[in-house]
This record gives sequence, C-alpha cells and structure tokens, in this order.
Amino acid sequence: MKLEFLQRKFWAATRQCSTVDGPCTQSCEDSDLDCFVIDNNGFILISKRSRETGRFLGEVDGAVLTQLLSMGVFSQVTMYDYQAMCKPSSHHHSAAQPLVSPISAFLTATRWLLQELVLFLLEWSVWGSWYDRGAEAKSVFHHSHKHKKQDPLQPCDTEYPVFVYQPAIREANGIVECGPCQKVFVVQQIPNSNLLLLVTDPTCDCSIFPPVLQEATEVKYNASVKCDRMRSQKLRRRPDSCHAFHPEENAQDCGGASDTSASPPLLLLPVCAWGLLPQLLR
Repeated sequence: MKLEFLQRKFWAATRQCSTVDGPCTQSCEDSDLDCFVIDNNGFILISKRSRETGRFLGEVDGAVLTQLLSMGVFSQVTMYDYQAMCKPSSHHHSAAQPLVSPISAFLTATRWLLQELVLFLLEWSVWGSWYDRGAEAKSVFHHSHKHKKQDPLQPCDTEYPVFVYQPAIREANGIVECGPCQKVFVVQQIPNSNLLLLVTDPTCDCSIFPPVLQEATEVKYNASVKCDRMRSQKLRRRPDSCHAFHPEENAQDCGGASDTSASPPLLLLPVCAWGLLPQLLR
C-alpha cells in the first residue's frame, strides 16, 4: 500500500462522524487545522506536508511535544550506544603551533607542487585521447584527497533520548502559551494500533520553543567509573577445546574441492583461440 493512498483513506475517515452528532463541521483537510499521525515513539507517519513524513515530532513542533511531555502523554527514556564512534577530543597545551623542521617544510612544498602539476595536466588534457580517463582520475584524486582530510573517529559510548507514549492516556488536549497567542492541540489514540492522531492549530507561531532533538552525546567517564567499565566488559577468548568433527558426521559428504582436476579441453581452448585470431583478422 502506497503512502499517498493511505493518507487519502485516512483523511476521508476523519470526515466521517456518527449519525448522532451529524455531519462533521471540521476535518483534517481544512486549512485551519494541522493533522499528524504519529507512532508511539513520536515519529510522523502521515502529514499534510510530505517533507515532514518520517521526521520526529519534536523537530517539527517542539512546543507541542514539550507540552505532551509535561502532561505525561510521552515520557523520556535515555538510551545508550556502547558501539558508537566519536571524534577524538584535541588537547593543546599551548596556542602556538609546533615547530616544523626545514626538511619537513621542503617535503610538504614538494608534495603540494606535484599535486598541482598533476591537476594541471589532468585539467588541460595533455594526454590527448586519455582525456576522459584523466577527468575520471581527477575526480578520484579529488575524492581521495578530500577523504584524507576527514577527522579520524574513535570508539566511544553515547547517550540519546527516546520518547515513549504512555498507553494509559487514550486522549488528551491542551493549550500552549506562545507569547501573543495560544496554540490548541488534541491527541487521541487510534484504536487497535500504536498510532496517535494529533490535531493542532497552525495559525499560532510557537517558534519561541526550541525543537526537541534526539541528538547523541558522548558519555564522559571519570577515572574510577572508566576503570569499573573496563572491568565489567568480558574479554572474548577461544574455547578450551577444539571441536573439528562430530561422531555422526560423514566426512565423505563434505568438501571435495581438493579432488578438482583441470579439464584438458578448457586448457587448450585459449591456445586455439590465440592461433586462430590472426587468421580471422585478415
């Protein structure tokens, strides 16, 4: 099922009201309402604007998510990534750059001149018919040269927030004070699913609230905690005994690659092709 089809079906369902209430006075297709279908972790599944699909609600509307957190509709949980990669912190004892020896400076200047010469030859295509290959080589050279300038990464531990919906609250509404205006919102659980329907007022500008992001930050350990962390990690080691076979295994059914022999016709085929090639080209 395509997302556009699901979105049309859902917006059509929001126009259906019960026979007791009569026809719906408002629906999600109205311009004075913003409707979102989010999952239990706050990620947008359906929105009027396709660019918001798949994004986190806190990035799109930080004011509403902040209010939902204060109301207890969502709770924040801290998750840890023990296999992350971070940029190493640079420690400089002084602001002065280290001294460079004359030989190192000469080698750096020579390397720079050679690089500029190669780029000049590739750009002016002095290799004639090798222009296309030269352009390709130039792009590869630029890519490799740029790749070397990236900062190296090192293993680290990071933490990041995760937001979880509390299913005990099936419906909630609130008002966000955004300075000169008030933003009204209603959130309701969609039956038999882990989805929520969020309806907000798009006329009130709540940009004074910062977005709620899920950025990962590096965990800094002190000396004692770092030692305990290293002690708690179990070292991987080989088993005490080697199990290279099984009593119920038939060795004749396995392998057979060592019995492979060369085929004489296949060995003679390149020789025949090499001998017939000059006659075919005449």
